[in-house]
Amino acid sequence: MIGTVLFWAGLVISLVIGFIYFRDLGDVVQMIMKVKREDTARFIRNEYKLLTIGIVAAGVMIFAHLRMDAGPNWVFGVSIALLLLFYGFTYVWVHFALRNQANSAQFLNIAEAGKFIHPASSVIVIENNGVARAHPDHELLQPHLAGNEDGLDGENVIMTYCGMANLGIGYKPEIEGEDLKLTVLAQHCNNLILRDEASNEPIQQILGFRDRDGKNGPAMTPWPTFRMTFEGFKKAYPDGQVFVKKPSGNPLVRLFDFVTGTVLSVGIEQQHRIDKPLMDNMTHSDDRLPTKTYVWGINIGDDAVCYTKEFIIESGNLINTSVGGRPIVVAWSPIYQSVGVFYNDTGTSITEIDFFGKSNAGNLPRCEMLKSGLFWHVWVEFFPQTDVNRA
Repeated sequence: MIGTVLFWAGLVISLVIGFIYFRDLGDVVQMIMKVKREDTARFIRNEYKLLTIGIVAAGVMIFAHLRMDAGPNWVFGVSIALLLLFYGFTYVWVHFALRNQANSAQFLNIAEAGKFIHPASSVIVIENNGVARAHPDHELLQPHLAGNEDGLDGENVIMTYCGMANLGIGYKPEIEGEDLKLTVLAQHCNNLILRDEASNEPIQQILGFRDRDGKNGPAMTPWPTFRMTFEGFKKAYPDGQVFVKKPSGNPLVRLFDFVTGTVLSVGIEQQHRIDKPLMDNMTHSDDRLPTKTYVWGINIGDDAVCYTKEFIIESGNLINTSVGGRPIVVAWSPIYQSVGVFYNDTGTSITEIDFFGKSNAGNLPRCEMLKSGLFWHVWVEFFPQTDVNRA
């Protein structure tokens, strides 16, 4: 009797926790069912506690079956298979397949990187004092985070990337002077969720703050981040550095990474190709633009606006406007194939500006709040109050 109780109690507890783990952090489940953001956040905060309970419960079930002859053999066999799927797959996916390179990224010079990157490929760029780093989307797809101990000309800046959103943002991985150890945990609403390992708090990539702090609390400081073609990057920064995913020296790990990268590439290609989100866990929709339109979004305070590249070009490659009461200039550079957004605190209307921010009113600084070339449906999910193509 005791053995039977232990078997069924252990089975139910371990399977329930395992399924929730698989559902909330396993990604693939979100292709067929909606998962609530609060459920994902709860498991992120309590992952190790819940895993400990689930594994102990599984151990109790196994002990009751093997030593106390409790439970049918077929139920035991099916349960073990499900537990391996729920716990094994999810843990390997989250903690091994998506392991990041926030402190160990490899940066090549342009000549070496050109062997791996097509000139027309889009790259995500951060720059400091003329030191520039380009990050091709396909190289960022698996690690999601790229940086090294040298920093960006001494600044502690890493690139964060979400393939589901087509969004790269440079961040200083610290809040109020406290360094964060960031790991990749999940996605929701087609945007990456990171975890601060010190507090176990989720951080939505597009927002940059810990869930517990809220939008009015402290957050990571974004670094001006912009897109351009690799050919344009070579012209603008001939001495630039290019991120190329550092392969493992272990042949089995390298094979595993190749398979994982291939699976990710196939999924992201579909995300770009079809109108419906690959993982449709969105909570907001807006038909002002087609779902997968690439937009350049700026949010300052409670104000938000996004632009399509076509509108900027039709506006003569230059738009003077304001966001959150702050004057800005939105410009398209046909030479470097890049949309740039700059602060304009000169009090003068800008009539000419180049890729580097040199204008008729002097040098203008890049806006660090720009999100470059992400999908419209992701931008409007997080900024539903957004204007579109504000003149």
